[in-house]
Amino acid sequence: MSGLLGLSRLIDFLNVRIGKITAWAILVAVIVSAVNAIIRKVFGTSSNAWLELQWYLFGAVFMLCASWTLKANEHIRIDIFSSRLSKRGRDWIDIIGHLFFLLPFVLVMLYLSTPFFIRSFQSGEVSTNAGGLLIWPAKGLILLGVVLLFFQWLSELIKRVAIMQGLIEDEHASGGGHAAAAEAEAERLLQELAEANKAAGEMPGDGIR
Repeated sequence: MSGLLGLSRLIDFLNVRIGKITAWAILVAVIVSAVNAIIRKVFGTSSNAWLELQWYLFGAVFMLCASWTLKANEHIRIDIFSSRLSKRGRDWIDIIGHLFFLLPFVLVMLYLSTPFFIRSFQSGEVSTNAGGLLIWPAKGLILLGVVLLFFQWLSELIKRVAIMQGLIEDEHASGGGHAAAAEAEAERLLQELAEANKAAGEMPGDGIR
């Protein structure tokens, strides 16, 4: 199991690093959009290449950050039922979800996106819009994103099994993601409110007898 955990750590490291680097594409997309808008307003001209570049950058963030999102436990969850279960019950739900929902989705996407990219690459597919960009790099991002998601699926499955065996701690034991952050913030606000009420109740001179 130690070898598998080592593989899991390597996958996590690579996907987090790729995700953090790719996230900068959001800033680049904003800059490209702003420059394109200024040029269009000032000079009355534009280019389809600028518009398509924005789409490619957004697509890169969406596809290449998906595995990082899964690793950080920031994907959408519906905890209506699982939140009422024991920790072990939630672990089993995670394993079943990874095996019977995430894995089939990833395999189908791999099956469909591989020839989708290969045909585009072999033909040197270019956008049909005037002055457009090459299409195959964008389709390649789909395939690459799915491959990274497959490896993160493997990493998450390894970690979940290790957690159930008591080999490692669950870093998302409290739920993780936005839910845990929201609960922590709510607890902090309630504590501040209680302290404020307590302070308001202590009138000047209350301590003098």
